[in-house]
Amino acid sequence: MASFKASMPLLFVVCLMVGSVSAQLSSTFYDTTCPNVSSIVRGVVEQALRSDDRAGAKLIRLHFHDCFVDGCDASVLLEDQDGIVSELGANGNAGITGFNIVNDIKAAIENVCPGVVSCADILALASRHSVNLAGGPGWEVQLGRRDGRTANLDGAMELPSPFDDLSVLRRKFRDVQLDDTTDLVALSGAHTFGRSRCRFFDRRLNTSNPDPTLNSTYADELRQNCQPGRDTFVNLDPTTPDTFDSNYFTNLQSNRGLLESDQVLFSTSGAPTISIVNSFASSQSQFFTAFAQSMINMGNLGPLTGSTGEIRTNCRRLN
Repeated sequence: MASFKASMPLLFVVCLMVGSVSAQLSSTFYDTTCPNVSSIVRGVVEQALRSDDRAGAKLIRLHFHDCFVDGCDASVLLEDQDGIVSELGANGNAGITGFNIVNDIKAAIENVCPGVVSCADILALASRHSVNLAGGPGWEVQLGRRDGRTANLDGAMELPSPFDDLSVLRRKFRDVQLDDTTDLVALSGAHTFGRSRCRFFDRRLNTSNPDPTLNSTYADELRQNCQPGRDTFVNLDPTTPDTFDSNYFTNLQSNRGLLESDQVLFSTSGAPTISIVNSFASSQSQFFTAFAQSMINMGNLGPLTGSTGEIRTNCRRLN
């Protein structure tokens, strides 16, 4: 994998801008109870990446889909059980994976610090290391979240969709108290690595009515790639698919955004997101700084702290 060769990625450390909602989170939360938690998580993520190029993208998708539904409480990990209707039945969670990696991380931590580290914090740390190991920025992860004892399937139905237009995407970001321009564009930049199934974009490939915002040569390539079937995986970034960089934004400038929800950031006439795409395309450091801050912002959404919730022993089930 090109993104994991000997050269070390540039590490960006972003200062935390703390709001009242995250006042009880701290980067030093586990310093006395589980001081090596971050290195344990990083080690398991590194191991997963050796056999699965998609491991990092899987983990960050889980964190996104967790935080967007009632805050970052690891509810996305819960499977159906007594009193719980899993969020995994929502359309937005179709095909979501990476649970095996989370299980491996949890097992490694429990061996050293049993009953201490929440699954919600595991998702936050794993996302940070996934991005950094792919060449992207690092940031100071705020910790101290506890795991929720509920799931919200109806809420998961409102997850951002690859078929959403810009007005819907902006509303969904506002609904969870994220900025509907900078946070939206920066966090969408996570599509600089990972894959998508053809079913999530193939309506753009209709030859009788092709999407005018999709580069025609790229569309031909995608039709060829998707010939095996709608569940075929295609790189979200056709240029550097396993590297976390700013090419996602230069792709948008040339109408090579894979998903409709990607391309609308640049191709919606008069949209305030266009100038942000252009800024990130011209300066990877601006993107990295904004992305790190937006990840902190997202990680601060509705955390359970103190005695609320629990520390799950098994991330998939309530204690």
